[in-house]
Amino acid sequence: MGMVDIGDKEIISRMALASGKLYLKKETIEHIRSGQIKKGDPLKIAEVAGINAAKQTHLLIPYCHQIPLDKVEFKFTINDNCIHVSCGAKATAKTGVEMEALVGLVVALSALLDMVKYLEKDGAGQYPETMISEIRILKKKKGD
Repeated sequence: MGMVDIGDKEIISRMALASGKLYLKKETIEHIRSGQIKKGDPLKIAEVAGINAAKQTHLLIPYCHQIPLDKVEFKFTINDNCIHVSCGAKATAKTGVEMEALVGLVVALSALLDMVKYLEKDGAGQYPETMISEIRILKKKKGD
């Protein structure tokens, strides 16, 4: 067992794209759109958190190799009942970046929730309408 030996693999360009959604109350979505979130801009915070997480993937996932990321980027689309998030990662390396894209995405979604959870709680302190879902790796590519 242990890490896969990638010593003989060629260094080439690699990219991956992951996406997911955070479902929220319509009122929470309106607060985000109008810039009324107490902690600040949740999209900016989620982006920074996601980039930081992608860069630390090898520390979080035991068998992931440490690879130098060339780029990590996010796209946020605010819909009536959810925020759709995508995370793209690029590297010139011996192994792929799908785990970096996925870890970046999941942390960005979690950071978004952390920024708005005070608006999502019901009278019992629960989150009946809040859901992170549809997380998937949309694309993986190696070579130009």
